[in-house]
Amino acid sequence: MNIEAVSGSATVAIACTFVFLLAAKSWHLVARSMSAHPNFPDAIMREAAQRFRDELESLSRKQSTYLGAGLMFVFIFAVAHAFEAHQLFEGYPAWQLYVLLGTLLAAAGFASYRLFRTVQQWREVRFLRDANIAVGHSLQRIAVGHGRVFHDVATPEGVVDHLIVGPGGIYAINVVAHRAMRRDSVHLSDSELRFKPDGRSISIADIAAKTTRLEQEFRDLLRNSVRVRSVIAVPGWHAETQSGNGHLVVNERTLPMLRGWRDEADYLMDEDVRTLQQHLTTICKRSPSARRKRK
Repeated sequence: MNIEAVSGSATVAIACTFVFLLAAKSWHLVARSMSAHPNFPDAIMREAAQRFRDELESLSRKQSTYLGAGLMFVFIFAVAHAFEAHQLFEGYPAWQLYVLLGTLLAAAGFASYRLFRTVQQWREVRFLRDANIAVGHSLQRIAVGHGRVFHDVATPEGVVDHLIVGPGGIYAINVVAHRAMRRDSVHLSDSELRFKPDGRSISIADIAAKTTRLEQEFRDLLRNSVRVRSVIAVPGWHAETQSGNGHLVVNERTLPMLRGWRDEADYLMDEDVRTLQQHLTTICKRSPSARRKRK
């Protein structure tokens, strides 16, 4: 196989692959615009890990597109070579063909890198989704008779993963997803989550900021003082005792502990509970109008 044959076959394959990618991207845009308006928009609430579900769906489409493009390139390259596509570049100087081939290889390398990064992101988002679903389903069980659970509650400081609102108080549950081995533990100290035995530390400043902002919003809405308890869920990890009373660290199995973490200042009047639940029901709908109102 000489340079003319490789360059000709690769050029035809790249051109066909580019057309395939353009068609696939165009279809994805059309599908996204169609899915942006769900059926029964005023009755569908965001589920646990909704934003990660949506992101995973988008990454799955990208992954399928890149894999399909790779198969398209290999197939067209083989067909073009069989039909003697080298005739496209007969008579061209060798250095021009090498430059062309180098450009095509660079494009193929970039596409391979994008596929690799997409697969990595897909694995990371899938782990985040599963961790949030595990916590969300556990909350649904323990919230029966104690309040309602809302998911992906947006604040100006970020998204609160889960929120329980009931007569017994308000609990903002944020999930920290970190891969764990057996018998690994996590400890909260000095506004950081410290993981053992790998020694990694994660700041919870953003969690504190989201909780504080949510508490302020609820105070403005009810026009009286309310407290939002901050719960940090770390699925798969053993939560050790922590210093301070600002946050409660649990995993997906010890979440029921939050029902006993309260005092008299946490209790809400029935009227306040209804007001908060109606407000959260409005902003946590999947309809585009609810998202615009929140912004």
